[in-house]
Amino acid sequence: MDTGNTAWILTSASLVLLMTPGLALFYGGMVRAKSVLNMMMMSFGALALIPVLWVLYGYSIAFGDDVGGGLLGDPTEFFGLKGLMTDDPEAALPAMAFVGFQAVFAIITVALISGAIADRAKFGSWMVFAGLWATIVYFPIAHWVFDFTLTGEDGVVTHTGGWIANNLKAIDFAGGTAVHINAGAAALALALVLGTRRGFGRDAMRPHNLTLVMIGAGLLWFGWFGFNAGSALAANNTASVVWVNTLVATAAATLGWLLLEKLRDGHSTSLGAASGVVAGLVAITPSCSAVSPIGAIIIGLLAGVLCALAVGLKYKLGYDDSLDVVGVHLVGGLWGTIAIGFLADPDAPAGVESLFFGGSVDQLWRQVVGALAVLVVSFVATYIIGTIIQKTMGFRIAEEDEVTGIDQVVHAESGYDFASLGSSGATAPLGGQARAEARNIEGSRA
Repeated sequence: MDTGNTAWILTSASLVLLMTPGLALFYGGMVRAKSVLNMMMMSFGALALIPVLWVLYGYSIAFGDDVGGGLLGDPTEFFGLKGLMTDDPEAALPAMAFVGFQAVFAIITVALISGAIADRAKFGSWMVFAGLWATIVYFPIAHWVFDFTLTGEDGVVTHTGGWIANNLKAIDFAGGTAVHINAGAAALALALVLGTRRGFGRDAMRPHNLTLVMIGAGLLWFGWFGFNAGSALAANNTASVVWVNTLVATAAATLGWLLLEKLRDGHSTSLGAASGVVAGLVAITPSCSAVSPIGAIIIGLLAGVLCALAVGLKYKLGYDDSLDVVGVHLVGGLWGTIAIGFLADPDAPAGVESLFFGGSVDQLWRQVVGALAVLVVSFVATYIIGTIIQKTMGFRIAEEDEVTGIDQVVHAESGYDFASLGSSGATAPLGGQARAEARNIEGSRA
């Protein structure tokens, strides 16, 4: 067992874990002030719920021996992670290191969806959705994409994995399909189920704190090196190539987004820079082991332009994807996954020949089929789950509560204490709840 590799995987898992609080800051800054806590709570809710489900049965569904034609791992094989705590001297990594690394992927995939339904979703309903979606959609699709069939030295198959990884043989190094296309398609379905926000397309719904957005984007970029380079599962040459490709693709995507803004709108924005960062990270995720640094620049640059153009589709098509999960994660994930069929370099660690490097359309069609399969399954399943929740316990808050502000109505809190901003040390008039609390305090003192 290589202790250096183990240390790298545990470090990478910690980096990816940090991405979810980073996402909370990124999303939180993009909404209006009256919704910031709810937006951040949806990420932290996923951070609390998904690890428990992962330990109970999620890991087993994703990485248990296949029981359904490449569609599902055995949910009982590793239930409660039984049998995985014992040290195996023949293993390259401790089983628990891999369990932890994959757990944080599941967490952030669920959290990504929340950006599409900002300002209008009940927190309790979101938590129910998160648990159902992880169980029905993410865990099985992770099996499809990330679970590889293993064969012993004698040629006997010791473990059977998922169909995309082993039968289709589409390349998805770190989650372009399982994470980004999956979350993006789910975001579109859920946005359609909940409907548009009050005033969508008419009222200005500008980000309330671009400083938070920039900090969140920086944390995402930092954590993403664990996301991508950690997926090598070793501290080796593949991880090094992936690290550089992740860096340069993200930089190129940021430049592409800013350049498009300058040419189209006459100015480049901080929101555009932060969004370009995420677009580049999304696009290079599936392809980071398959392309050269020049290929990574091309993928990143085009991702910045494509995603910047795609975020405007919601106004033309009428769906309210509040924080552009569809425009960035679905479009960026599709581009990065399909681009492998055009730009994969045989000298890169994946060793695949693409259409532009002397190969045929063989890898291209595999990438397209894998991407579309995940997109369709995720969209349909999410639409059904979201509709059932909406029809039973209710998913969307009432319109008057949306006007008041979801933070106050759902969480009885506000992100900012405006009452303390009065001049000359005086405080602003207290709201009804605050006045009641003040009376209770005064009564207790008496």
